[in-house]
Amino acid sequence: MASNQLTIVICSLLLLPLVFPSTAAYNETAPTKPIEKKVDVVVEGMVYCQSCKYSGSWSLTGAKPIPSAKVSVICKNSNKQVTFYKAFETDAYGYFYANLDGFKMSNIVLDHPLHGCHAKLVSSPLPNCSLLSNINYGLYGAPLRFKNKVLRGTHYEVVIYAAGPLAFRPAQCTPESHV
Repeated sequence: MASNQLTIVICSLLLLPLVFPSTAAYNETAPTKPIEKKVDVVVEGMVYCQSCKYSGSWSLTGAKPIPSAKVSVICKNSNKQVTFYKAFETDAYGYFYANLDGFKMSNIVLDHPLHGCHAKLVSSPLPNCSLLSNINYGLYGAPLRFKNKVLRGTHYEVVIYAAGPLAFRPAQCTPESHV
């Protein structure tokens, strides 16, 4: 008698979706929309005032960080058209963290930040150290480097590229006498 009841229960469970089709829709796994991961692109770096002793070289020995200096990040696509431009300000320690909010790549290889983005010096708040220098190509655009720096969360990722260090140089440097 128990096996007949078991057979009836099994048959009714198998026939239930046919009798009530709306219950079958809930039993099937409906395709779920994958959760999109937000990816932010960031450029970070330092801005210094180069020591007079090393003016004309790429040396940053004795250089001092410049707070409130302005740096721009420019990105161009494979057709050399500007696709992103924004100026950023350094913090009290001369460090800038530039979130490229709105940056888009139409070609994942050719428009990649390592190929298409550069950091440039814009202005220094120090009147005694405001001349542009070409340390790390700060005049024409410092190329970005990837140093495996990625911040990951459940639904986001921040990819951080490094630029620089960049430097302004003093306008008036007294020549050293070598007597």
